[in-house]
Amino acid sequence: MKRMLAALFLCSVAAVAHAEISQKFGTLEIHYNALTTDELLPEVARAYKIERSKTRGLVTVSVLRPNKVGALAPVPAKLKVYATNLNQQLAHVEMREIREGTAIYYLGEFRVAPPDTLKFTATVEVAGEPRREMSFEQKFYK
Repeated sequence: MKRMLAALFLCSVAAVAHAEISQKFGTLEIHYNALTTDELLPEVARAYKIERSKTRGLVTVSVLRPNKVGALAPVPAKLKVYATNLNQQLAHVEMREIREGTAIYYLGEFRVAPPDTLKFTATVEVAGEPRREMSFEQKFYK
């Protein structure tokens, strides 16, 4: 069941116009995406207890590192994420870890008032790696 939910979630996110983006830091690859929660399939939103709304956003993050055979594999991380809107209002985005089988990813919800552009700033800490900081912007439309 959980693998089905993960597949539904990933299909839902992949189906939207927002592309998943990644940044590479040494051996780490950090994938992220931000969208309004009304873009999620209803069953996915229910499964993850996410309210679907044009004024609620969802940021997703996964942290990957090559495993012993060189394939990228998810690793646990400590994340601190903040969002800043065009009016320079800063909000902390509480991230929650989701583990399903070998998958590890992080979800965080935030308020958004489209049209707006949010700048996300994240600090990522993985055991055995230096702390990484990254930022990205996402436009939200009505």
